[in-house]
Amino acid sequence: MAKKISRALALLFVPFIGSLLIRFLYLTNKKNFHAPDTITDEPVIFACWHGELLMIPCLYKYYRKKPHAKVLISPHFDGELISRTIKYFGLGTLVGSSDKNPARVLLQAIKTIKEGYDIGITPDGPKGPRHEVADGIVIMAQKAKAKVILVEVKPTKFWQLGSWDKFRIPKPFGTLHYYASTEIDLSGLELEEARKVVKEGLLQHES
Repeated sequence: MAKKISRALALLFVPFIGSLLIRFLYLTNKKNFHAPDTITDEPVIFACWHGELLMIPCLYKYYRKKPHAKVLISPHFDGELISRTIKYFGLGTLVGSSDKNPARVLLQAIKTIKEGYDIGITPDGPKGPRHEVADGIVIMAQKAKAKVILVEVKPTKFWQLGSWDKFRIPKPFGTLHYYASTEIDLSGLELEEARKVVKEGLLQHES
């Protein structure tokens, strides 16, 4: 009973507080965008490592003044917290498990792209291994004929959690370096080759 109450309270307060924290950290850091000024109007897949996803909503707004995206999240409590938090940034979610029913998740994501939405995905999420690219992003991009944009967020000052993804929380009054690739076309590539392209692209600025 106590667990249910604590979770209910967390779902009530944490997303709002989390959204304020993200905005506070964004506003109190300098920003450097190492990225193309514009991207295609066609739906794209934005990909970043799980440990760097906290500040991604702010980069998305850099490209799309009017949010039209859904983020793939897991059907767990943490996923629900993320879902409710990113709603404050105008982002929707797709809930699914890559463990239990990966085909259903992929079909749902492909349908969403074809409906005109951008998709946000963490290729090593939701459980890792860290910095290893699962097949889903490649299959999704190829089946939906969507380009991929690889995103890295590198704060100069940050706290790093002891979680599997070494989740980073920027500290105030540093600099946020946003790196975004040009649109990458994975069509025609073999699975392993495409996974390598994604992995190497997301590790370009890893220290």
